[in-house]
Amino acid sequence: MRSQTAIFNKLVGDFMRDCPPTLPADATCAEGVRRMIEAQRSSVMITDAGGRLLGILTERDVARRMAFQVPAETPVSEVMTRRVLTVPASEYLYQAIGRMRRYNLRHLPVVNENRLVVGTINLHDALSVASEPMLQQIDLITHEGTLEGLRQAKTAQVKLAAELLDDGWLVSEIQALLTHINNDIYRRVIDLCIVGLSAEGWGEPPVAFAVIVMGSGGRGENFIGPDQDNGFIIEDYPDEEHHRIDGYFMELASRMVAMLDTIGLPLCRGYCMATNPMWRKTLSQWFLQLEGWRRRRNRVALQLSDIFFDFQPVWGRQRDLARQLRHHITAILREDRAFLRAMYEEVSDHNVGLGMFGGFVTEKDDSDYRGQIDLKHRALLPLVEAARLFSLREGVECTGTLARLDALHEQGILSAHESEALKGAFLHIANLLLRQQITDFQTGKKISRFVHPDRLSKHVKEQLADAMKSIDRFRDRVRAELTANLP
Repeated sequence: MRSQTAIFNKLVGDFMRDCPPTLPADATCAEGVRRMIEAQRSSVMITDAGGRLLGILTERDVARRMAFQVPAETPVSEVMTRRVLTVPASEYLYQAIGRMRRYNLRHLPVVNENRLVVGTINLHDALSVASEPMLQQIDLITHEGTLEGLRQAKTAQVKLAAELLDDGWLVSEIQALLTHINNDIYRRVIDLCIVGLSAEGWGEPPVAFAVIVMGSGGRGENFIGPDQDNGFIIEDYPDEEHHRIDGYFMELASRMVAMLDTIGLPLCRGYCMATNPMWRKTLSQWFLQLEGWRRRRNRVALQLSDIFFDFQPVWGRQRDLARQLRHHITAILREDRAFLRAMYEEVSDHNVGLGMFGGFVTEKDDSDYRGQIDLKHRALLPLVEAARLFSLREGVECTGTLARLDALHEQGILSAHESEALKGAFLHIANLLLRQQITDFQTGKKISRFVHPDRLSKHVKEQLADAMKSIDRFRDRVRAELTANLP
């Protein structure tokens, strides 16, 4: 029953209660108690003049720190709990449940993207949509940030993905959840690394920075077992500080990628990681590197661009550094048709796996997969690349393939029929690929991108062929509009 797994696509904002009562930090303890009684609430949020959370005054604080201990006129700032766990309204509900269960909390303040309190989430409310088996899954994938705990969270993904597929979830929903879990692992790993660096005398990060993921992680389209594609966007700093500041981030990157590899996110074979200076730059350096790629337009520059353009932030000043870089990319590429044409020509041989007479083109070189269909490179990738190119041309900033297709339809670039056909193609191919990867994992085989056509029913094979034909027509159109070469 899908009702059993529904907890995994609910958001905190859908379950939070109204914004709790607030008080300024200079309010008295008597005012704090009176405010709780008047609002019939068990806590009061203490905020600054801008509404940002400073602390929380709870019934427990009243009992342990105020009653018969301090005068009623004592400022609440002296007795409030200062280190307050919060949860974004846009966060998945299961994350809030895991956090509250882990820290034995009855409720959590809910904040918006500006860190302003917008409500509270109550554990009792959240648990109303979670069954006991699902709570066990939640505890695994939100495990405390230790290496062993994070390793368990990574392993638990496969079982969860299988259950969600059996429960009738769309594969795109499962991919989004898998990506979210992986990105949460990134966040916890980075936090562990920063704490470790500080304890060893490196201090705190010398300047603000954001950690980005690229490829399928940036698109929100992770399957089972993605490798690392990551980078740093670092706040600009004086050149004379480079040795000190980059030294810190070089060490952080080294620890981050090693820990992720240990947990189950393997190292990128192409070295697209923050340990490589190419993917660890200040915002201004990123601008210069992008300009260099555009100017050169050689094979290496185009391949690097293809990897990079789907980035999304997973840690740090996401609304600032990453957004500035995204806006910059959108603005310059929308006007650079020559670069987009060169990008298409670099991937022009990434054709769908259909032969001249409509039969599937299967693997011939790799003996382990001979006779099987490469669903990633000969089906899904051609669609992902085509949707990216048209989106860059039209100034579409979202990175997910389905979201890009929707945006292109809204802008009148794709008809309703084209958009629905391509979205259906994506979902069908991704579903086949995810099911095959789960089967690989469960049977102890190496997770691959291949499926044997003999294991597919006649109907499923017909659907796959139709999906590939839709993608092939789309690529023909992309070629015609970007290169002026007709099919």
